[in-house]
Amino acid sequence: MKPNEELDVRTLIPIKRHELLLKIFKDLPVNESFVFINDHDPIPLYYEFRSIHGDVVGWEYLNRGGREWKVKVTRTEASKEREMKNVATLLDLRKVDKKDWKQIVFHRYGMMEEDTTMELIAKEDLKEIETIFKEKFAGKYSWISKSKSPEEFVIHIRKEDNSGLGDTGYSVVNEFDVRPFPPSERHEMFYKAFADIKPGEAFEFFNDHDPKPLYYQMEAESKEPFRWEYLESGPDVWKVRVIKVKPE
Repeated sequence: MKPNEELDVRTLIPIKRHELLLKIFKDLPVNESFVFINDHDPIPLYYEFRSIHGDVVGWEYLNRGGREWKVKVTRTEASKEREMKNVATLLDLRKVDKKDWKQIVFHRYGMMEEDTTMELIAKEDLKEIETIFKEKFAGKYSWISKSKSPEEFVIHIRKEDNSGLGDTGYSVVNEFDVRPFPPSERHEMFYKAFADIKPGEAFEFFNDHDPKPLYYQMEAESKEPFRWEYLESGPDVWKVRVIKVKPE
């Protein structure tokens, strides 16, 4: 893309946004910039840039809030990209305010595909993060300590292929088609539909591609248990049933 050209990534699924923007920054000459538009605050991406490329990332908000977050990204110096062997993403928490750890770790984990690995680096043991994984994702991940030293703890978190489909004892109360709407509106429709149903109820929706990244995002962020069931699986039409699970 051309310097200062605006790139609207809202049309892409979240994981593809990260992949594209990471590639653009990797190839960006020193003192050049690009501008992108997102549908939420992309601050986790800023930390991912810095984790991989170092402290060479200029990050300026041109617009904040609503469904249009606009950010200007500048490469301030040359850098050597950190090597990532057998990992899909790297978050160096030594470069992140501790109060933001949970937000960026679980946001990024929510976008990860199954059978991929995240590397975390910190100056201290990540007991709080590990506890949340145990409580929220039991049986769906592996936690591997790669190294421990007074200044560096390295953890690999692998997202296992274990989505847990199917459910019984529910009623479908809503069905809608998101295909006629732009991606930013599709997400709003989905989250509103989920908020509107009660435990033991479900909704079904149609999409024009596999919405599994949305499943990952829900898995990471939802405070209410749910089930995700494919009724049609492409190649042109995808239909999914989402069930809000009754408490046991």
